[in-house]
Amino acid sequence: MAVGKISDRFFSERVRPHLGARRNDVIVGPHLGTDAAVIDQGNGRVMVVAEDPIFLVPGVTIDDFGWYTVHIGASDVAVTGVVPSHMTYSLLLPPDTGEETIAEIVRAVSDTAKELGIAIVGGHTGYAPVVVAPTIGGITVFGWGDRYASPAGAREGDDLLITKGPAIEAAGILARQYREELLAGGVAPHLVARAAAHIRSMSVVQDALTAFAAGEVHAMHDATEGGLVRGSYEMAESAAIGLRVERDAIVVPEEIAAVCSFLNIDPLHSISEGTLVAAVQPDSTAAVLGRLHEAGIPAWKIGRFTARSAGIKFTDGEEIRPAAEDPFWNVFFAKLAAQG
Repeated sequence: MAVGKISDRFFSERVRPHLGARRNDVIVGPHLGTDAAVIDQGNGRVMVVAEDPIFLVPGVTIDDFGWYTVHIGASDVAVTGVVPSHMTYSLLLPPDTGEETIAEIVRAVSDTAKELGIAIVGGHTGYAPVVVAPTIGGITVFGWGDRYASPAGAREGDDLLITKGPAIEAAGILARQYREELLAGGVAPHLVARAAAHIRSMSVVQDALTAFAAGEVHAMHDATEGGLVRGSYEMAESAAIGLRVERDAIVVPEEIAAVCSFLNIDPLHSISEGTLVAAVQPDSTAAVLGRLHEAGIPAWKIGRFTARSAGIKFTDGEEIRPAAEDPFWNVFFAKLAAQG
């Protein structure tokens, strides 16, 4: 059973050629590793727009669901350096969903949008027999600005910076799904609790806006499906340049390492909404890292973009290639199947 995103090949061959009418105001459209579109508004202004589907993960509260719904959508706009300001969303519900539950979801989404200064300006709410859990069929987030970081803007010589570490989303979800198994298997309770708390780390809104304001940031990406490896690879590919990543510089937080080790998944390839990957001019690296640390956001330099001819590799020479399928999905769905 296929899960997650379609393959890069299918996207390139069967989706990207079918993008409706060509318009001269589209600056950035759909590309590999592109989180948001950028549309020329004239007079030096641009509109940034992004869309994501989101589902209610078993084991999380409705407040958590509302929080990460908005943050996941807003993150895809924030990685351009533009502040997210407006949104719409479509809420699809199983037919037996009670009105109180619907009202709680709507409130939770609204509360988070309000915290981020985002106005909800439209959408859809209704029952859908094909869904088995409350699902955001799509959240669309908009922002306007007079400067932005292009998703394909990484340059040869830029430093590669990341925030928080890898497998943020995988750890946050799986620590809740597999809590009893982790505890029974000897994973310390405080590590399980810390991993589960990463459900509220699944955002790069603050990371991206802080970095962009601190120095010369040429490109940013949210390392979602496929994790840190895919996110880094996509940045280099979209810019048509090479990359060297220092494996030993990648800090995997103790609680994330514990969950990934117990469940036998590679944290570098596992879904990581909340990990910002940024291409930064070396002269700005210290300032960007300093500002992130001041904001309480862990961040590290883990590599440098190079000439295209050097390829995309770890510093030990191993080629960096995304896994065919994110290892998170098999573990996630295995638990759902076991629960019936």
